[in-house]
This record gives sequence, C-alpha cells and structure tokens, in this order.
Amino acid sequence: MARNPLGDLGNGLGDYLREQRLSARLSVRQLSELAGISNPYLSQIERGLKRPSADILQQIAKGLSISAETLYVQAGLLDPDEEAPAERPTAREAITADLRLTSRQRQTLIDIYDSFVGSPADAPAPPRPEKTAARSREATPSSTTPKKRTTTPRKRTSATRTSSATSRSTKTTS
Repeated sequence: MARNPLGDLGNGLGDYLREQRLSARLSVRQLSELAGISNPYLSQIERGLKRPSADILQQIAKGLSISAETLYVQAGLLDPDEEAPAERPTAREAITADLRLTSRQRQTLIDIYDSFVGSPADAPAPPRPEKTAARSREATPSSTTPKKRTTTPRKRTSATRTSSATSRSTKTTS
C-alpha cells in the first residue's frame, strides 16, 4: 500500500469525512453531487491523498449538513483549543437579557435549560422585577400590531360591465 503523503493529518480528516458520510447514509457519488465536487476528488480526500481547501471543506460540510468549522478543525485549519469569543453570550445570559420575556418565562426557560445541561453554581439569576420588563415593552413598539389597511373601491371597467350584462341575459333566458 502506498504511503500517505499527508501523514496522519490527511487520514484523520479522511476518516472523519467517511464516518460523517456513512452516518448520513450517503455514497461517495451522492455526497460529491451534494457538495458540487468531483467523485474522484472526494474519494482522494477521504483516502488522505489530497488536502482540500477551506472552500472545498465548506462545500463538503454543506453536503453533509454539518458545520464547516468542525471540518476546519479536523483539517488543522482551526485550533480546537481556541477560546470562543468573549462577546458571545451564554444561553443563560441571552435568556436573562431578552426583554420580551416576563420574569416567569425567563425562569422557566432557565429551568428547562438547566434540566438539559445541569445547573452551575454561578449561573446568573434572571431579573425578578416585573416592572422592568413591562417598561421595556411599553418603550419598544410592538411589531405584532397590525397596520390599518386602506382600500379604495375598484372601478368597473367596460370588460366587467359587458361580462356582467352577458351573465344577466344568460340567466333570464334560462
């Protein structure tokens, strides 16, 4: 068997792609059609003979319905140990910050979230005062209020007059 020119990196990506493809119950040909790349090229990537570009990985990820970042990590393009950006809020922070929710809704959502992932001791509690949520709803215009539609009466054209007269004469003769 020929030695893999990409070393373990190519095999790790290829093995991962093969696992994902098989779990999606796709053949190499089906995935190549979904991803928009050639069947032989996809086969070479899976066998570790070719190293795909980020664009090709993105196309493959779209065909497999997985995140492109996952494939970037597998290909060594992204460092898996990099921390997520600090600006990105946690689920609890997002629930707490959503002013469209009442305090009871916030607490219920956090309880449900905690039932799935566990409750850390330092989880921020949702704001309790109901007044802040009510004030924010008053300050923000509601997008659900329907706008009043004005309609103008439709003018009758000569074509509609003729068709009306024809239908009336047909009824009287029947």
